[in-house]
Amino acid sequence: MSDSSGMPMTFTTGQMTSLYSLAWTPSTTGGYAGTCIFLIVLAALSRLLLAYRHLIEQKWHDRAMNRRYIMVSGQNETDRERRIIGGGGEKAEEAVLTSKGLDERVKVVRSARSNVQGIPWRLSTDLPRAGLFTLNAGLAYLLMLAVMTLNVGYFLSVLAGLFVGELAVGRYAGIDDNHH
Repeated sequence: MSDSSGMPMTFTTGQMTSLYSLAWTPSTTGGYAGTCIFLIVLAALSRLLLAYRHLIEQKWHDRAMNRRYIMVSGQNETDRERRIIGGGGEKAEEAVLTSKGLDERVKVVRSARSNVQGIPWRLSTDLPRAGLFTLNAGLAYLLMLAVMTLNVGYFLSVLAGLFVGELAVGRYAGIDDNHH
């Protein structure tokens, strides 16, 4: 049964269901199987991408939290100098070597905030983050469109791909990934 637009209103098992466009309409059993395999790979790829994004987010967060700042004691807030420095030696927590010699009034601190409000916007982090998010959303929408064909084979292929992807890399994805 279909409505006036020709879209099925119930699940169908037909092997000639178009996917994404009329040009992609399997005409043979092999073509249908290939389309189902494509959907399995696409769904598994979406889980791989989600796990990768979670791992890279952890790396970016750890890098932001490990940045160190120089704060000179005894100066008021407007005169306080803050500079990002790299990792120091053993004495780095106690004093900093400056152009005037060892300055023990300088304290090196790490960012104490563990939330995202304390992390500044950076092109080197936020551009790849936006790209990964957009790619993941695009994959999710393509999978949704495949399921919306109401073809049982396509639906089961998407589920199988999500299962395989989760089985392979689910332990690396975040718990709160909000991916359905």
